[in-house]
Amino acid sequence: MEKLRRVMNEIAYSHSVSNLPPLHRSLLPFLSMASSFYKLALSLRHLLYQRHFFQLHRLPVPVISVGNLSWGGNGKTPMVEFIALHFCRYGVSPLILSRGYGGGDEVNMLRRHLVGTPTKFGVGANRAAVASHFIQKYGYIDIGKGSWHEKQCLDEKVQDFLDSEKIGVVVLDDAMQHWSLWRDLDIVMVNGLTLWGNLQLLPRGPLREPLTALRRADAVVIHHADLVSEDTLRDIESMVLGIKNSVRIFLTKMDPIYFFEVGTINAKIPLTALHEATILCVSAIGSAEPFVKQIQKMRAHFVDQIDFSDHHIFHARDIEMIRAKLVELEGKFGSKPIVVITEKDYDRDPEILKQLYPFKVFVLCSALKVLSRKGSIEDNFKKFMEDHLKLELLDLPQAR
Repeated sequence: MEKLRRVMNEIAYSHSVSNLPPLHRSLLPFLSMASSFYKLALSLRHLLYQRHFFQLHRLPVPVISVGNLSWGGNGKTPMVEFIALHFCRYGVSPLILSRGYGGGDEVNMLRRHLVGTPTKFGVGANRAAVASHFIQKYGYIDIGKGSWHEKQCLDEKVQDFLDSEKIGVVVLDDAMQHWSLWRDLDIVMVNGLTLWGNLQLLPRGPLREPLTALRRADAVVIHHADLVSEDTLRDIESMVLGIKNSVRIFLTKMDPIYFFEVGTINAKIPLTALHEATILCVSAIGSAEPFVKQIQKMRAHFVDQIDFSDHHIFHARDIEMIRAKLVELEGKFGSKPIVVITEKDYDRDPEILKQLYPFKVFVLCSALKVLSRKGSIEDNFKKFMEDHLKLELLDLPQAR
């Protein structure tokens, strides 16, 4: 199964059929036929929502959707965390709704990062039902312009609001194709390095919807913008604006902060620990290239990599393969190499990684950062969200 996923990924991100190996080309007729059926099903589903055969649920709080058009590696989960933290700083309790793919690795990572905040997590395929359950359980609070301001001013004990369990905003993780919930703000993430591959629909290509679906977006965020050229950024912006000229475009990147070692999660290791070291990057994420590029910037002596498909769960045979590669690198360079993984890979199964002992396994911790370009700085992005949702959030230094 892992080999098949790798083959399909290579087909999806190849821009020339003639460059594909014979095995890959032999699969194209079957994949093209499957894509045609997928497109038909997608069109039918969209029509049924337009004709109100399927119910569209509206929640009593603002709903922000963070999604994408292609599979994996677009920065959706870091953006969800960024948005949740923004509201938490103002004493607003966010509810994050996720389907929980891949054993819940993304949700596990978010839980760990947002511990100590009033964030709540709902996991399940029927996100409308999950949201209704949480709102019924905790209640909700109106943070619309005027009402939130009045409540803050009238209540002498602001901390009472900060400690409130009531939900003020819902953030949908990976929800562009989740049409059963009305959303007030649609943010679409784009991987600046891989874009939309061969521009074909699943399974022939990586697209979940045609590019025309960008017309539903309120904002498009080009992720990993620091790893692509200025010319490429202009090309992407031109393509997006050609589909919807009124959409706001922002740029983001992942900012490496520190490492921790598997087994000692609370001890922060500086990024300089990789200087002159031999590194093996191991990942099972949507796009390994940005992760590897980050490590290569840290002045390591040598960087190798082993990539698995997104959400792959490590098994004993995988550990043995990784160990064999480590032994090979140790023999070649005369020192013990260090394994570096992403937080998402760590949170999928922290225990199995301990089986790589005596080799060290470092986990790279990063945070999403909005880049400055054409005035699109972090404060502008936050103001765009608040203005679009018609919110007036008060700066409350007590909130953390």
